[in-house]
Amino acid sequence: MTTPLLRVQGLRTWFPIKAGVFRKTVGHVQAVTDVDLEIEAGSTLALVGESGCGKTTVGRSILGLTPSQSGRVEFEGADLRGLSQTAWRPYRRDLQIIFQDPMASLDPRMRVRDSVAEGMRSFGLGRDESERTERVQQLFERVQLDPDHIWRYPHEFSGGQRQRICIARALAVEPKLIVCDEAVSALDVSIQAQILNLLADLQSELGLAYLFITHDLGVVRYLADRVAVMYLGQIVESGPTASIFANPLHPYTRGLLKAVPSIDPHRRGGAPPVEGDVPSPSAPPSGCYFHTRCSDVMEQCRTQAPAVYGEGPQRARCFLADPSGAPR
Repeated sequence: MTTPLLRVQGLRTWFPIKAGVFRKTVGHVQAVTDVDLEIEAGSTLALVGESGCGKTTVGRSILGLTPSQSGRVEFEGADLRGLSQTAWRPYRRDLQIIFQDPMASLDPRMRVRDSVAEGMRSFGLGRDESERTERVQQLFERVQLDPDHIWRYPHEFSGGQRQRICIARALAVEPKLIVCDEAVSALDVSIQAQILNLLADLQSELGLAYLFITHDLGVVRYLADRVAVMYLGQIVESGPTASIFANPLHPYTRGLLKAVPSIDPHRRGGAPPVEGDVPSPSAPPSGCYFHTRCSDVMEQCRTQAPAVYGEGPQRARCFLADPSGAPR
């Protein structure tokens, strides 16, 4: 059995709530609680859930951009969690991120050539500026942009073109894994499809691995090998993409799939994912976190936290997935 490129075990990231004159900690926002993930080299894991469920915090915690309190983040077998900035530096080349808003990601005062070449300069890639410029032009061609436009400023490009520039910047340091944090959610549907196709082509060509963070299950069916569904800081279901779409085990996953638009007249596509409001992550419900919105709720769900059940690659944090048979 091969070691995953990235393995996350028991990751916990909570933010303190401070109050009073002396700013005492009176509680915590439980953004991420005991998250487990694995990503194989050259594969894509989609992390899916409603806004505010902790997806972005997972991505930032993996990259060391947000401090986590416990757990392990293993990259090629090395535990990265808790490393100092100096100790992190050798891994920065291998793990890159593409943010949701490309305009906010690019310095408006810098020509895009300099933004893309910044990482190469930082890691000493390229013998001189001329060689780095040539490399930036090659990257522009690879992401389907005109290489003659590398001397322009970010405002001279469309939103889709700016996201391609951010992809080129991530590729410039030859990473092994890229975290795509809602990388297509701000784009038009037609542009989304183009960017997804580009990411798939780059993965096939370069052997990249992706952690694809999104609130929309509909955009990951084409790109993702596996899906992890997140609710209120916990992974509630994970498994191969085809299995998740064909036979979701968790009621929350079924709710998200119900909201995916469909041409099937018998399906209620485009509906709200689930009824009710998301509880506060500073005061999550007792028992199963999802029981306050679940249509299949049982008495034990209100008081007991379910384990992760399932046989084979698809698993769910739900009593309904218990192979021994949960009481109804």
